[in-house]
Amino acid sequence: MVNIKKELDSLINFVKLQRLRSQRGLNIPTISLHMVFTGNPGTGKTTVARLMSKILFELGYLSKGHLIETNRAGMVAGYVGQTALKTEEVVRQAVDGVLFIDEAYSLVSDDDYGQEAIDTLLKLMENYRDNLFVIVAGYPQLMEKFIASNPRLASRFNKYIEFHDYNREELFQIFDTPARKIPTALTPPRRFLETLSTS
Repeated sequence: MVNIKKELDSLINFVKLQRLRSQRGLNIPTISLHMVFTGNPGTGKTTVARLMSKILFELGYLSKGHLIETNRAGMVAGYVGQTALKTEEVVRQAVDGVLFIDEAYSLVSDDDYGQEAIDTLLKLMENYRDNLFVIVAGYPQLMEKFIASNPRLASRFNKYIEFHDYNREELFQIFDTPARKIPTALTPPRRFLETLSTS
């Protein structure tokens, strides 16, 4: 999780600097903040996305700071032409907040529907470039193929955060925090986990 904390700190410092430049009347370079989260399921990608939405709201970068979660099913319709409308609806819900697209790689397929969703997404990202933050997520290799499938995706998403699988110590900490609230009931399992974490 150290790399994730480092990336969050970098993002916070950058946003603070941008706001300071704006307050002093200086030019603000147009830099894409959209991100790619790579990693296996259960590694905390959605949790970090929620945290980022709150951070960006507190920093004044986003006026609402809410999180809209979606995937291929939430963006792709059964007929050509309807997908653009469905994708637009999801994006508009996320304006002034964060749009989190899980398993985004599934938009790249043999049919035209996924491409229609990608084209619509890219257009709306440009339209709302000052008040929309997009995170796409999925398995590392599949996300690389997703970004490489369209040059415009590569230009919009140039920041990556890799989410590693939890090690034994991290899993113990995840379990132990709530377990401490009911120590009597969970003392034997905790001791067992402590044995595992130190072996």
